This record gives sequence, structure tokens and C-alpha cells, in this order.
Amino acid sequence: MYNAGKIIPGLLIFLGLVTFPFWSNLGRAYDVPELVMPEAEEECVLAGDWMRANHMILLDDWRDLAVRDNKRLFTNDAGKRFDMSLTKTCLSSQCHANKDTFCDRCHDALAITPNCWDCHVVPTIGEE
Repeated sequence: MYNAGKIIPGLLIFLGLVTFPFWSNLGRAYDVPELVMPEAEEECVLAGDWMRANHMILLDDWRDLAVRDNKRLFTNDAGKRFDMSLTKTCLSSQCHANKDTFCDRCHDALAITPNCWDCHVVPTIGEE
């Protein structure tokens, strides 16, 4: 094999660089940001565990139903009705009013830039 002295070290360096993100974080746990939960509300639109994992699916579904099908009310499993609205329901003054202490902490920790604010005005309730 010609140039084996260059090819083999080159492949090892390449593999080291490609796999660096995986082995450099080995053993490190993800630090879940501490969120400020609403004090006035006792329950969310759906179960808290489900909302943490799937809120983006719910918001996309609400957007499609409200904008495309003109359906504006959501009824949860307990029979409670909510407006299908990010700003009127989720970010209202009694729920997650402060975007910085609720939404942004998780999104920043996960390096996610949601496209909610392409259409919605950033809420100012609770932000001083």
C-alpha cells in the first residue's frame, strides 16, 4: 500500500474530528433549566409532561385549525375549553406571561429558535 504512512494517520484524524462531538460530551448530563411556573393556574391545557414534550405539536395544530379551518376553541380531556391562541391562552397574564423566564430558558438551552414570533408580537405582560 503506497502512502500508508499518510493515509492511516489522516483517516484517524478524520475519524477523531467527525466523532469529537459525541465523545467530548460523554458522561455529561443535560442541565434542565428551572422554569417559573404560573402561580394563578393549577392546570395546563393538557398534562404537564405531555406539554413539555409536545407543546410545539399542539401549537402547530392550533395554528392550522384556527387559521385554515376557523376553529377557535379547544376542549381538553377534562372538558375545559380554551381559546386556540398562543398569546391569549398560553402567554396570558395568569399563565406563562413572562416569555424570558418561561419560553426562552428552554429554547436557549436547546439552541432552538421557534418561528412563533414571525407572526406573533412578543408579549410584554409581566416583563418589567
